[in-house]
Amino acid sequence: MRAWIFFLLCLAGKALAAPQEALPDETEVIEDPTTEEPVGANPVQVEVGEFEEPTEDVEEIVAENPCQNHHCKHGKVCEVDDNNSPMCVCQDPSSCPASAGVFEKVCGTDNKTYDSSCHFFATKCTLEGTKKGHKLHLDYIGPCKFIPACLDTELTEFPLRMRDWLKNVLITLYEHAPLHFHAFHACIPKISMLTRHPWPLPWQVKKIHENEKRLEAGDHTVELLARDFEKNYNMYIFPVHWQFGQLDQHPIDGYLSHTELAPLRAPLIPMEHCTTRFFEACDLDNDKYIALEEWASCFGIKER
Repeated sequence: MRAWIFFLLCLAGKALAAPQEALPDETEVIEDPTTEEPVGANPVQVEVGEFEEPTEDVEEIVAENPCQNHHCKHGKVCEVDDNNSPMCVCQDPSSCPASAGVFEKVCGTDNKTYDSSCHFFATKCTLEGTKKGHKLHLDYIGPCKFIPACLDTELTEFPLRMRDWLKNVLITLYEHAPLHFHAFHACIPKISMLTRHPWPLPWQVKKIHENEKRLEAGDHTVELLARDFEKNYNMYIFPVHWQFGQLDQHPIDGYLSHTELAPLRAPLIPMEHCTTRFFEACDLDNDKYIALEEWASCFGIKER
């Protein structure tokens, strides 16, 4: 803008400095009073708009969509009823986007492969209120396949690998996004009240990360994992509690439902065939929920 003003001033300066050509002596210029224009008026504006009333720009008012900020759970979409109020209704499975590949397919507890999680949850919604719908859950990510039975000896080894894996996941997240744990700190007082135990602070993740005795990630034998857990027990407490806090979200009540557990177990089942049996064993009172105390006990974390 300053450059344009400077440019216009330069043009004006040149115009004032330029010599004016004198009119011929014999030419007399007579001004026509009938064509005199008001001072400062634009001739075009005077000609076409002199007697027109000014118009005001009217902004078009667009009605807000009632569904804009109305959220529905998986398998449902928002629609507006006769009173223009938002409501959640079951999504038609045929309206789900087409699957882009095998990696989008999921397997249900009915041992049926669904094209995507959208197709699965939409189908489950249509079965609401039925016995089949109550029992139907997302089992794991990927097409349905044969999952071998988990032996007792394998079930004993599973928490050893799981504890080490949770610790390594936490360390990796800390290395890539340390500020993530400062945000997580906001949840600590609420969970501490549920557990009645002092909750580890985010700085303890840094302490684990910098501990020279920490067992690095790798394909370790169960014997080594067992010795490390016994030797560095305190290093495994926070990763186990942290994972529970990440899953306990809907609602945050100190219990894990099958739905809350799904983000962890669904990707694990194809790789760890003892996953289902392990989490079933964690539910000690068979109430279909895993309490924090039950969760900690499953991983060998003792109550303080």
